Amino acid sequence: MKTPQVEGRAGRFLLALGLAVVIAAVAVLGLAGYWRLIGGGPMSVHGWIAMGLGVLCTVGLAWLLMSLAFRSDREGWDDRVDNHLDPGRDETEDDDLRY
Repeated sequence: MKTPQVEGRAGRFLLALGLAVVIAAVAVLGLAGYWRLIGGGPMSVHGWIAMGLGVLCTVGLAWLLMSLAFRSDREGWDDRVDNHLDPGRDETEDDDLRY
């Protein structure tokens, strides 16, 4: 079986979005099963909507923060930080980074 190729930025975004939705759906169903297992009452439609939005927003926030961390690392934003006030930093290293 050949793995489908995803081309372009939009394709990668849609693939990641689809994966996030699947993860959120599995998490919602797992939480609902656990809720019933511990003796919780039946959830109303509003409860399902609230739990689904909460899980989806949490996954989306984690995805956004991780993508920002990876982008910062790739583009060197972490290397450009002025650390001259860091007490654990040796004064002789990276003096060319002072602005």
